Amino acid sequence: MSETNAPAPRTGAKQWWGLAVLVIPSTLLFMMLTILFLAAPNMAADLNPTSAQLLWILDIYGFVMAGFLVAMGVLGDRIGKRLLMVIGAVLFGIVSIAAALTTSPELMIAWRAILGVGGAMMLPSTLGLIFVLFADPKARGVAIGVLAGGIFAGVALGPLLSGLLLEVFGWQATFLVAVPVMALVAIGAPLLLPEHKDPTAKIDLLSALLLVASLLAIIYGVKRFATQEPAGPSIGLLIAGVLVGLWFVIRQLRATQPLLDVRLFANRTVSGALAVFLLSAAALGGVYSLFTQYLQQVQGLSPMQAGLSILPAAAVLIVVSTLSPMLARRFRPGNVIAVGLLTQVVGYILFTQLDAVTGLALVIASFVVTYPGVAPSMALTTDLVVSSVPPEKAGGASGLATTVNDLGISLGVAVIGSIGIAAYRSQISDSLPDGLPPEAAAAAETGIDGAIAAAGQLPGDVGEALTTAAQQAFTSGLNAAGITSAIIAALAALIAAIGLRHIRPTGQAHVDAEKEPAQES
Repeated sequence: MSETNAPAPRTGAKQWWGLAVLVIPSTLLFMMLTILFLAAPNMAADLNPTSAQLLWILDIYGFVMAGFLVAMGVLGDRIGKRLLMVIGAVLFGIVSIAAALTTSPELMIAWRAILGVGGAMMLPSTLGLIFVLFADPKARGVAIGVLAGGIFAGVALGPLLSGLLLEVFGWQATFLVAVPVMALVAIGAPLLLPEHKDPTAKIDLLSALLLVASLLAIIYGVKRFATQEPAGPSIGLLIAGVLVGLWFVIRQLRATQPLLDVRLFANRTVSGALAVFLLSAAALGGVYSLFTQYLQQVQGLSPMQAGLSILPAAAVLIVVSTLSPMLARRFRPGNVIAVGLLTQVVGYILFTQLDAVTGLALVIASFVVTYPGVAPSMALTTDLVVSSVPPEKAGGASGLATTVNDLGISLGVAVIGSIGIAAYRSQISDSLPDGLPPEAAAAAETGIDGAIAAAGQLPGDVGEALTTAAQQAFTSGLNAAGITSAIIAALAALIAAIGLRHIRPTGQAHVDAEKEPAQES
C-alpha cells in the first residue's frame, strides 16, 4: 500500500481530553484580559488606588504577556512545550492566590505583571501541542476551531463571569477562579499531552526585555499626561520608549533568528491585517473598561446586573465570530472586516450621546451595536496573516498575530482609558459642590471611585451633589472615549477596505486554485 493511501492516524479519547487541557486554560488566559473590568469598582474600594494605578492593574497583564509571548514560545521549544506550560500554570496559580490576598495597589500591579509572564509561558505551547497531539489533519482542524471558539468565549464572557463571582463572593474570586483551572493543567498535562522540544532553539531574552520596556515606557508617558503630571518627564518617557523600540527593531533586522520577524511587515497583507486588528481591539478596549464602570458607578447596577447587561452583546459577538469565516468565503475579507468596523463606529457615536440619566435600554443597545463589530477582524486576522506568507514563515507570522491579539485590548485600556481620566479630571475640578472638605475634593479628583467613597461620608445634600458631579464627569470621560474610539475604528475600516482589497474571497481563491492546473494543461 502506498503512503498516499495509508489510513489517517487514529484520533482517540486521550487526544480530545488533552485538547480540553489546552482549551480551558487558554479561555481563562484571554478571560483575564477583561475579567477585572467589572471588578474594578469593588477592588478600588478596598485597595484605594489612584485612577492611574487602576489602569495599570487592568492593562499591565496584557502588555507583559504580549511582550514575552514569542520569547516564551522559543523557550518552550528549547526546554519542552509541555514542561513550560506546567511551570506557567503553577506560577499562575500561586500568583493568583497572592493577588487575591493583596491589600496594596502597587503589589497588585506587580502580581498582574507576573500573571502576564505566566500566561506567556502557557499560551504559545497550546497551538504547538495541538499540532503534535492531532496527526490527522481533519481532527487537527476541528481542534484549532475549538481553541479559537474558546478564546472568543474568554474575551466575550470574562465580565459576565466576573459579575457572577462578585455577586456571590468578592473581587478576590476573580483571581481565585484561576487556581482550579491551573491545577487541572499541572496535573492533566503530564498525563494527556505529549512532550515536544527543539534543543537547537535559541532564546533572545534581551529582545523580549526591550519589547516590554518600550511598551511600558510609552504607555507610562501617556498615562502621566492623563494624570496632569509635569510634561517634561512624560515627553522623556515617550522618547525613551520610541528609542528602545527602535533598538528592538534594529536588533531583529540584524538577527539570523529574530524573536519577531519584523520583515514580515513588508508583506501588505500582514501589515494591513495586523494594523486593522490592533486598532479595532484598542478602540474597543478603552471603551469597554470605562463602560463596565459606567454601568455600576453611574447606572447603579450590581456587578451581576452589569454582567447580564453585557451578555446580549457577548452572545452576538460569538455568533458574528462564527459567521465571519463563512462570509469571507463569499465576500472579500477586507470588506467583511470594514463593515464590522463601521458598525462599531455607529456604536461609538451612540456612546457619545450617553449621559448620567440615560435609560438602561439605550445603554445596552449601544454596546450591542459596538461589541460585535470587532468580531470579523478577530476571527479573520490570524488566518489572513499566516496564509499570506511562505510555510517556513508561518510560525513567525502566527507569533505576530498572537502578540497583536494580546496587545490590542490592553493598549486601548491604557490610551483611551487615559483620555477618559483626563476628561473626568478636567470636568470634576470645575463642578465640585461648594463647602466640600479638602480631603473629599482630593479624593474626588483621583477618580469616580474616590468621589463616591468620599460622598458616602458626607452629609446628605453635599454627598448627593458630589456623587452627581462625579457621575456627570465620568460620563463625559466615556463620551470622550467614544469620540476617540469612533475615529480609530473609522481609520481601521478605511485600512481594511483599501489595504486588504487585494485579498479575494477565500472560497473564490480556493476555486481559482483548483482551476489553475486545468487551465495550464
